[in-house]
Amino acid sequence: MTDALKRLSDEGVAIWLDDLSRKRITSGNLAELIDQSHVVGVTTNPSIFQKAISGGDGYEQQLTDLAARKVTVDEAIRMITTADVRDAADILRPVFDATDGQDGRVSIEVDPRLAHNTTATVAEAKQLAWLVDRPNTLIKIPATEAGLPAIAEVIGKGISVNVTLIFSLERYRAVMDAYLTGLEKAKAAGLDLSLIHSVASFFVSRVDSEIDKRLNALGTDEAKALRGKAALANARLAYQAYEEVFSSDRWAALEKSGANKQRPLWASTGVKDPAYKDTLYVDDLVAPNTVNTMPEATLEATADHGQITGDTVRGTYEQAKAELDAIAKLGISYDDVVQLLEDEGVDKFEQSWNDLLKSTEAELKRLAPEA
Repeated sequence: MTDALKRLSDEGVAIWLDDLSRKRITSGNLAELIDQSHVVGVTTNPSIFQKAISGGDGYEQQLTDLAARKVTVDEAIRMITTADVRDAADILRPVFDATDGQDGRVSIEVDPRLAHNTTATVAEAKQLAWLVDRPNTLIKIPATEAGLPAIAEVIGKGISVNVTLIFSLERYRAVMDAYLTGLEKAKAAGLDLSLIHSVASFFVSRVDSEIDKRLNALGTDEAKALRGKAALANARLAYQAYEEVFSSDRWAALEKSGANKQRPLWASTGVKDPAYKDTLYVDDLVAPNTVNTMPEATLEATADHGQITGDTVRGTYEQAKAELDAIAKLGISYDDVVQLLEDEGVDKFEQSWNDLLKSTEAELKRLAPEA
């Protein structure tokens, strides 16, 4: 479809679509994006499903059947969402096979209400992997403090994971540590490490949204000059951390046993501020062995006018650190920002899930057979 998307892929960036709906599956749109737009994966989250299912297109028959069976609203949502993920995984299966399991993946998130409960998160991840029953699924687990041991345990059971809602460099390092711990557990259990994959979803645009708001409040020329710098700097330093961890002796021992690197995934790459170019978080985050999961609007913008000029991450680390240091010197607390964003991220997904519960419950009542 376009040279920009092909160039992005050629630079080692896997293009995933940050959206899924039944209509996208049944209309052939997803297959078309794979065929023409270099899309090699799909991510979902509670907000995406809330929008898709509340929109209603294509879900009526399944909802009618679920109402007839008098299932609970929680069970109904899981039946609907896992059906979509299963069908999308089947459409992406040729990509999965062609890339030795690296791409062709579809992500589905554990119930966000469990984000601070390690045991329940592990149980939910096992249940989702069983329900979808496709080798090219990634179970999304948030990078909360309770999520970290859950990630290690789930990886240790041989289930591939997409770690989500990562905002801070410190937490990202803890996520990579949890992944390696999980691989060590899997190895001790005699599992085939080559079948276990993971991505770490490092959120981008929301960092600029929050820090820019604080810079604007300061209002000085120095503060204004730093607008739009924080998110890229943060993500680039995350890639530096990735390079360090996956060149360590600890990693080398696992790699010898067939383990796969946990790729950084750039999430929240739709630009929120209209003052910035709409492909900012694509053009300026090009690095080998990464994933960029894009909303459709960002995918189309990149196809139309993305400027892919090669690696835009390595070689930027000193500048990135200087920019975050300059922001800190203005009295803006990095730790405060990233904790706020994590809390808001969990709350937002929980709210979307609760909205989905309400709208699905209303549909089940509407479609319930008369007694």
